[in-house]
Amino acid sequence: MNIALFGYGKMGKMIETLAVRRGHQIVATIDVDTVDIDFARMDVAIDFSMPDSAFGNISKCLEHQVPIISGTTGWLADFDKAVQLCDEKDGAFIYASNFSLGVNVFFELNRQLAKMMAQLKQYSISMEEIHHTQKLDAPSGTAITLAEGILDHTDYAAWKLGDAAENEIPIHSKRIGTVPGTHTVDYSSAVDSIEIKHTAHNREGFALGAIIAAEWLVGKTGVFTMKDVLGL
Repeated sequence: MNIALFGYGKMGKMIETLAVRRGHQIVATIDVDTVDIDFARMDVAIDFSMPDSAFGNISKCLEHQVPIISGTTGWLADFDKAVQLCDEKDGAFIYASNFSLGVNVFFELNRQLAKMMAQLKQYSISMEEIHHTQKLDAPSGTAITLAEGILDHTDYAAWKLGDAAENEIPIHSKRIGTVPGTHTVDYSSAVDSIEIKHTAHNREGFALGAIIAAEWLVGKTGVFTMKDVLGL
């Protein structure tokens, strides 16, 4: 498979290493200063760029009939536009706030726990996410996805970064050293607590999941999620 990488930072380089190991070829590495882009060489594109670049990258690929997956967070104000363009161009697109296979299982566990806890009003919910100091957005896209999974199944009205009202889920964001990503969901009452947690040990899980998603997407048409890729 001929893969183009939009964004060639630490994640892009990790994806390159694993993709080559899996027998794929990297035909382009594209950063903000790249001018000439040969879309004809691409079987699929993987976007781990910057929030202000992601929608443009996605749009260009869809315009040129290149399937694209994006793991860039912080651009979702334009997500509906990307979906509309994908439909108009009969393209193929996957966005995930986190491509880690373990995290996507964690998303499903989080939703199931929220359903079970919905009637137990004595428990209050809080969340914490910890990332490296170079991560620009807060809360993380993964934390937002977790919060939305809870909102879908409880009476909470919204999530909020930091201190929150009684009907809001507080998300506490920390930026520490080189931490790849740790996410915790806590249900606490006066008598006990229930906690689920995912800890990434390195970036390899994110990169591998992105490659698996790209392999799955080639030859398909539509807007998909990691639930489709993993059959969850």
